[in-house]
Amino acid sequence: MRADGDPGRTHRRRLRPRRRAVAVPAPRSIGLRTRLELTFGLLALCVSVLVAVLAWVVVSGQLLSDRQHTAVSETMLDRTAVATGLARGATPASSLLGGLPSSDAEASLVRVSGRWYAGRPALAPSSLPPALVAAVASRATATQRVLLDGGVRLVVGTPLGRPGDALFQVFPLTDVEHTRTALGWGLAAVAAITSLAGVALGRRAGVVALRPLAELTSLAGAVAGGRLDARLAVRGDPDLDPLARSFNRTVSELEHRVRADSRFAADLSHELRTPLTTMLNSMEVITNRRDLLPEAVREPVDLLADDLQRFRALVVDLLEISRHDAGEDLLLEPVDVGELVRRAADGTAGRPVTRVDPSSDLEGHVDKRRLERVVANLVGNAEHHGGGCIAVSVRREGDFARICVDDAGPGIPRAERGRVFDRFARAGGSGELGVGLGLAIVQRHVAAHGGTVHVETSDRGGARLVVELPLR
Repeated sequence: MRADGDPGRTHRRRLRPRRRAVAVPAPRSIGLRTRLELTFGLLALCVSVLVAVLAWVVVSGQLLSDRQHTAVSETMLDRTAVATGLARGATPASSLLGGLPSSDAEASLVRVSGRWYAGRPALAPSSLPPALVAAVASRATATQRVLLDGGVRLVVGTPLGRPGDALFQVFPLTDVEHTRTALGWGLAAVAAITSLAGVALGRRAGVVALRPLAELTSLAGAVAGGRLDARLAVRGDPDLDPLARSFNRTVSELEHRVRADSRFAADLSHELRTPLTTMLNSMEVITNRRDLLPEAVREPVDLLADDLQRFRALVVDLLEISRHDAGEDLLLEPVDVGELVRRAADGTAGRPVTRVDPSSDLEGHVDKRRLERVVANLVGNAEHHGGGCIAVSVRREGDFARICVDDAGPGIPRAERGRVFDRFARAGGSGELGVGLGLAIVQRHVAAHGGTVHVETSDRGGARLVVELPLR
């Protein structure tokens, strides 16, 4: 559209940038063992704090009570001396305060006939709490803690012989406060140590309490890895034995079904081998006389020949899988693993693709037939599904032989690497020939040797399948 008579301007729709959704990471949950440690630690902390507070209150209260009792006793002794001096007519009254038998009082004040007399050091009457002075005026001995000169002091007042006359003495509480402070820090340290001990006890309790769960997790992983003979031990624990029996019963049922399926697959494969052999021989005869066939029949014959080869590979793979599931034992014998891998890999690829580390001692005890099948399946997978096998390398790492097969493909996404060894799995859902049993057979044969197989990314960006096989 033209804008209001201005041919050089056009209306443009203003596009607003889309807001990209921000992924909020899910909060991480606290593990059971950590929760046990925290629970024991918090419980120990609460108990220790409660005990520490009670101990501090009781002990500090007792210290103050003892100090107050001692101060009152000393003041009563000094009152007797002052009352005796006043009865003898000693003047001035302040002279009596210098000769008091008490040695703990910091300062003393005496009121005689409404006048105040102070000893050394001098203390102003205004420093005394009015409530204390009033209590002593009512002919009662009284005590009160006050803040004087930046510290807490205990003031004790007691009446003398005549009404209105009284003696007041100030006692320091520095030693009591120091004791209470040291007691508080000591109890706090004990509480901290007790909390740490609670955490340690919680960790130990977590290890003991979660040991059956760890054993169950380990055995469940073993069952998932193909060890159908794994069982939980029944130890007579009334809380754990039902779980162990239930787990063992479940695994036994699974083992029974897998064995039955394996026997069925093995029997079916054996039954198929005879007619399949007949068909393959017949197809070979037909293929040898292909030139005698009409042109319209040649293409269907070629397709049938390809499908028969694929059918043959399927039957062979099913037989191999059924042997493994039936628990066929390994036939171990001393082998030069490097030379065996070289023959199997170069023979499958139809060209030299293998590099063996000359400095590595690759002598080991393996099942030759299974290891040859492992290498052939890996190289065949690279040839048919990975754009071609680039290289096969063999070297020794510790007690293991490391076999790497690199292909020229785009690689296997990380999300699919855990599924490529499943039965009938075909990465990316490609339509290329294959039944998805080759890598499953590899995983089972390697696991039977006690080794592992996994997927990495090669230096050229393709897939690298790595087999780590124990040599001992």
